[in-house]
Amino acid sequence: MQDATIREIEQFLYHEARMLDNRQYHAWLDLLTDDVRYWMPVRTSRYAKISKSVVLFDEAGYDETDIAKEDEQAIMDEDKASLQLRIARLDTGMAWAEDPPSLTRHFLSNIEVEAGDTSSEFRVFCNFIVYRSRGDHQQDFYVGQREDILRRGDDGQLKIARRKIVLDQNVLLAKNVSTFF
Repeated sequence: MQDATIREIEQFLYHEARMLDNRQYHAWLDLLTDDVRYWMPVRTSRYAKISKSVVLFDEAGYDETDIAKEDEQAIMDEDKASLQLRIARLDTGMAWAEDPPSLTRHFLSNIEVEAGDTSSEFRVFCNFIVYRSRGDHQQDFYVGQREDILRRGDDGQLKIARRKIVLDQNVLLAKNVSTFF
């Protein structure tokens, strides 16, 4: 992978984070492909098969994977149309979860870039912290990892074709999850 491509992808992600922090949601939608999947699988606590602390009678309880699979429960599983509807709802002034609007700050780190399945795609991994405050007393921290598929369009611009968001918590303390990651 060329350094110039990695730098371009990093700058793309930083630009996207700034757009979200500035609540430029309609412009953010333009960074998504029409076939985007925006997915936050549920994370659960599961025991390792070598665990000596408990004995489970159901072997399925020893599943090593703590992240829900593609066909299992998710906190979010959206496409571009559902994301557009969420943003349109924000425009109505009737979205109680965002009135007053949240203030967010996105921090990205440990960005890694790999070749994707096609020559126009890149697999991008990063860690994130999203700080959200709303009103006088609500504060939330979301910490986790993202796996993105970025696709270069015919115009040469990068767009997000897939985003998998994995939180490092399996119990959400936030009153809602209206934040974009």
